[in-house]
Amino acid sequence: MKSTINLFSAIFFSAVSLTSIAQEGKYKNDDFSIKEVSVKHNSELKQTVWTIEVKGTAGKTTPTKVGQLDGAPVLGYVFPTNLKPTDVGFNQTEGIVALALTSHPDFDDTPLWDENSDNVFDNDGIVWHPHWVILTEDQKVKGGLAVKQFKKADETVVLPPTNPGMPMYMDSPGYPVITSSKTITVIVPDYRINNQISFNYDGVTAFMKVNTSKEDLPMLGVYEVFSIASGDLSLPYQVK
Repeated sequence: MKSTINLFSAIFFSAVSLTSIAQEGKYKNDDFSIKEVSVKHNSELKQTVWTIEVKGTAGKTTPTKVGQLDGAPVLGYVFPTNLKPTDVGFNQTEGIVALALTSHPDFDDTPLWDENSDNVFDNDGIVWHPHWVILTEDQKVKGGLAVKQFKKADETVVLPPTNPGMPMYMDSPGYPVITSSKTITVIVPDYRINNQISFNYDGVTAFMKVNTSKEDLPMLGVYEVFSIASGDLSLPYQVK
């Protein structure tokens, strides 16, 4: 796991260096500039509280709708961790377990949850919501990372029952996400992470994009890294 984290760190450091000398993307602003990241355990309520604080207004900037799934933009506040895939309901597999808070107006990948409370379950992708994902190296995209994919016929793959039905290591757990001024927060019950309350993590903000037309590109890749809490993605922070 340590070698995987070191690789992950090197990839992201390279991606950020490239981003810094490239023209800034349309979404790069203070709403994604991280000031602080924290995960705190509440022993009384048996849950962890995950928070990213930014310089601007957390969650204010959302993607511009393009009108189709292929090329659909995704913005994310992401917590990479050293949790095991089995801690969040996947089979054991290589990669980094990350909790991503995302917004994407072109599609809805939380079929069990009605985030905007309008009794329609497939129209609220723009509302900030959580996903567990497994991230792996992919140099075919500018950010150097993508959500891990698999073949639908692969019977060794295990996904949580709340997964959105895509051939990727992704879950839609339905945890509450709260935006308030400079912070975005997600609440995770202990039993939903195998009662793990001692782990390392980091904070990242990024631009991602969906691909359904090009076989040589990942289905969901990281194309731009805006900010990294630690500066080098070494996962130095521990649950308080």
